[in-house]
Amino acid sequence: MTRPDDEVPVTGGSATGNRGVPPVRAGVSQRELRLAHRLLVFTGEGKGKSTAAFGMGLRAWAQGWSTGVFQFVKSAKWRTGEAAAYAALDELHRTTGQGGPVEWHTMGSGWTWLRATQDTDPAALARAGWERVAEQLEQGVHRLYILDEFSYPLARGWVDVDEVLDVLARRPSPQHVVITGRGVPEAVREAADLVTEMTKIKHPFDSGAKGQPGIEW
Repeated sequence: MTRPDDEVPVTGGSATGNRGVPPVRAGVSQRELRLAHRLLVFTGEGKGKSTAAFGMGLRAWAQGWSTGVFQFVKSAKWRTGEAAAYAALDELHRTTGQGGPVEWHTMGSGWTWLRATQDTDPAALARAGWERVAEQLEQGVHRLYILDEFSYPLARGWVDVDEVLDVLARRPSPQHVVITGRGVPEAVREAADLVTEMTKIKHPFDSGAKGQPGIEW
């Protein structure tokens, strides 16, 4: 159903005027704004970057979107609560049709399209993961991509930042991409539509505490 303001161009305003719509480019309709795909970055030294991304993934699932998750640092042997929950949601979709499908890959042996990945160099694994993402973006496989801790391969030069930005700029719409991790390169931050920086005030780790199941994973 088309909302009444779908074709109304947004020409300005403020958070308190123009029905709460912030200023944007003149001549852009509300419908175009809602359908435009976005590049989102969650970075900073504080906790919660991946948590924010996976929370957004839950919203995507509820909308019936197809979601692709690529974890670029964690080992496939590391069993996380998010992976278990997303697997259950994918199963629910396949058995009932509720929500959307979820494809989950974790670096290492979790790159299931590769052979004998256990002893592969981390840089080569990261590159292989990015090539898979780039291929899917070109084909329009998913509506949402969560590139968890992708900042590390970018910052270390394992994956070329300019290439990533070029692929993202040319991706067919609508395909939303979320990048998480510390030290996201400035060029990626500049290209993003949304950047949130998590700031640590204090953390139990500071006093030597170890991570707790249900909190850290």
